[in-house]
Amino acid sequence: MKKKVFVISHSHWDREWYMSFEKHRLRLVKLVDEVLDLIDNDPEFNSFQLDGQAIIIDDYLAIRPENKERVDRAIANGKLRVGPFYVLQDDFLISPEAHVKDFQIGRQMSETAGKMMGIGYFPDTFGNMGQTPQMLKLAGLDAVAFGRGVKPTGLNNQVTDGNFESPFSEMKWIGPDKSEVLGILFANWYSNGNEIPVDPTEAKAYWQQKLADVEKYASTDNLLLMNGVDHQPVQKDISQALAVARELFPDYEFIHSNFDEYLAAVKADLPENLSTIEGELTSQETDGWYTLTNTASSRVYLKQKNAAVQRQLINEATQLAAIALPKSDYPQAQLKYAWKVLLENHIHDSITGCSIDPVHREMMTRFEKVAAIAESISDEAQKALVADIRTDQFPEGTLPFVVINPSDIARTGVVTAEVELDRALFKDGRPDEQFAKMQLIAQQNRHYTIIDGKGQAVAGRVTGYTTRFGADLPDDRFRVPYIGVYAQVEVQVHDLAAFGWETFALQLEAQNQRYADQPSESLITDGHILENDYLTVTISQVDGSLTILDKRTHKTYQRMVVIEDTGDMGNEYIYKETADQKRIYSTDQAPRLQIKQDTPEKATVELNSTLQIPKQATDQLAYEQRAVIDITHRQATRSSEMIDLELHLAVTLEADNPTLQFDLTYDNQAMDHRLRVLFPTQLQTDFNESESIFEVVKRNNRPEKYWENPTNPQRQQAFVNLHDDQGGVTVASDGLNEYEILPQDGTIAVTLLRSVGELGDWGYFLTPEAQCQGPQHAHFALIFHGPQTVDRLKSYRLARAFAAPMLAVQTTRHAGQRANMGQWLTIDDPDNAFAVTGVERDADQQLIVRGYNLDSTPHSVQVKSAGVDALVDFQSAPIQRATDSELAPAEIRNYRFKV
Repeated sequence: MKKKVFVISHSHWDREWYMSFEKHRLRLVKLVDEVLDLIDNDPEFNSFQLDGQAIIIDDYLAIRPENKERVDRAIANGKLRVGPFYVLQDDFLISPEAHVKDFQIGRQMSETAGKMMGIGYFPDTFGNMGQTPQMLKLAGLDAVAFGRGVKPTGLNNQVTDGNFESPFSEMKWIGPDKSEVLGILFANWYSNGNEIPVDPTEAKAYWQQKLADVEKYASTDNLLLMNGVDHQPVQKDISQALAVARELFPDYEFIHSNFDEYLAAVKADLPENLSTIEGELTSQETDGWYTLTNTASSRVYLKQKNAAVQRQLINEATQLAAIALPKSDYPQAQLKYAWKVLLENHIHDSITGCSIDPVHREMMTRFEKVAAIAESISDEAQKALVADIRTDQFPEGTLPFVVINPSDIARTGVVTAEVELDRALFKDGRPDEQFAKMQLIAQQNRHYTIIDGKGQAVAGRVTGYTTRFGADLPDDRFRVPYIGVYAQVEVQVHDLAAFGWETFALQLEAQNQRYADQPSESLITDGHILENDYLTVTISQVDGSLTILDKRTHKTYQRMVVIEDTGDMGNEYIYKETADQKRIYSTDQAPRLQIKQDTPEKATVELNSTLQIPKQATDQLAYEQRAVIDITHRQATRSSEMIDLELHLAVTLEADNPTLQFDLTYDNQAMDHRLRVLFPTQLQTDFNESESIFEVVKRNNRPEKYWENPTNPQRQQAFVNLHDDQGGVTVASDGLNEYEILPQDGTIAVTLLRSVGELGDWGYFLTPEAQCQGPQHAHFALIFHGPQTVDRLKSYRLARAFAAPMLAVQTTRHAGQRANMGQWLTIDDPDNAFAVTGVERDADQQLIVRGYNLDSTPHSVQVKSAGVDALVDFQSAPIQRATDSELAPAEIRNYRFKV
């Protein structure tokens, strides 16, 4: 029986990378023009695979709208293979909801014109997430093609001792929930059938080598040859080239084909001795240099902006619109548009920060566009929600406002609200006169109290006043400009329910009533000790490190929160410390302490430190970059010229809140260096746990024996944790996606900034803006927990909610259908195991609640909302589980509430 050679024409299309998007697009238009002509003129041309990303259609038709019918016809006839994704995303740096939207939009675009390509496609992602098998199953797929993460060993080396090695390019891939898919590894890369010769002499040598290469790894007689590579023009004479191959090698059947046909053939012939790989595939069993994990710290500002915009779009705009707006007003089209724009930034060469400067400048504009859409939808939804909440129980003359908790865990903390006290319309006077009138109100010596829905005074205060221009934009008439005067209000909330709200009001004290001063208790002692019922935090006046007592476990953590600066002679892909290993620490000198806030509800002490750090690397690095010397062979050192780096670290502790918060600001004027914050926990444990995509992944603290890289960086979403049988530490972060565990002292090291000057990879591309010079910030937190699993999982839930703000919305006194305190969604989850990733409405306007099990063991969970519930997949199609109330280990769950 002849071996079958399946040749698939494609071009791996990096939408933007070492050229800007528009430069790449002009080449894309030429490519698709030629493909369409080839489809029309060569009946033997089977199809062209559009790299697994439907955005190519949008990008092409924006220039060639006249070809829409040709494109639709080619898709319908199977000549253009589209999907399953909208973009080829990065696996680890975008949210779980972004992954779902990437598939949903890609599928919808594919099936509008024809059929979606039936394989998950990850040719060049920088590692593969562990939940890929379960996610693909929920997307209706049972196979995946990928290029990284597993080391192929070949038929001459079938006996292996590695967990991430395979003798075959075909293997079983099992996720943490035990979902299984067929994995196809591009063992010879996705270019192993590129540029097939037509000349018989050249073709004979070509095929002798290529067939031997692919047969080395194939488990069946079905051989896969990928005819294309990065930005490769379509091979127009492919039919002629295959005809020559058939004459030269009659023992093989050469087929110009597609993934659907290839998969069907492979599945029919699979042997029983396939290897099984489990979990995430991040090249664990390699030398560690080219895992590309350090893209998690390139251009950190992109990751921080992405985290903020995703929160706006997911937690606020989408969720609040789903629960507050009528079905007829749910902004399905607007949200889809916002997601399409945001997904443009989620491509694996974009969000990773490993492209040229113009690419990332354009990304910031896209982020702003999505933020504007999310803010507009969120504002409308918040107004609709509070308009339906009863507030007429407050006395006349009070100013009600509603605090909203959009996260999946009850929150305690200080919330900032802005309450309008009065306004003066432009129609009633000159703007400057109206401004002066409002300024007088702001300057009056007024005293306010904050009351809850029962009329009881609550902890809080007015912290200041502002006067500014504003304008209403009514739906049915012209804009209404005015000058308004506003009070900035802080109110402490206690155990505000998950997915809940509570109403308060600002009440002006009567003129003849003596103002009751706020209590004088303080959370600060001696200007450098912060304490509440959970923690005692002592700031060293000698070196600025923190000693933290966890009162619940009686464990003390010393020399915490140290800032480390090292040289970096790497690039946007890979960190490499300069050869001199010159390191500077914030503990090298005494800090200057300043109390920034001291109230009974909240205390903030700022540590100010001046680090003397090298200005840049020596000229040796510039030479090594120009000469395209691989970073593993570079020898550059740090300059002897020093500059000041002023660090301002705000340490915040709130009453009744176990989370210790940090805000770091600084102006980076140095180059070629890395900043990290170190948490030496002294915990001796072999593993860490970190949030990944729909998973809390367990990773080894020490790399495999093959590892040569001195560092072992990892990626995270919202948190990383170390624990032993006595308790542990969870570090929460906001858009800081890279960490490393230093096992010798249990240090959790989180990267704050990496300043580099070149792209790297295959050429010489300077990227001066990747030095990230200018004002910077970082937001992170510490959460301690005891030995019980439920306590550890609660710390994870708190970490996920840490950066998601509670919202405050002013409203009027009015009747409403909703009580003054309540929830739009309730979750019975005694073990703190279920993390909600998104709440939205599907295409049929039914409510979807999506989340996952934070744990590797089953837990009892019930989610309740209005309507009849069912479990569904990513397309809202019903699925069956053994029991709806028991959440399986690492299970991703989608609830659909039909109203």
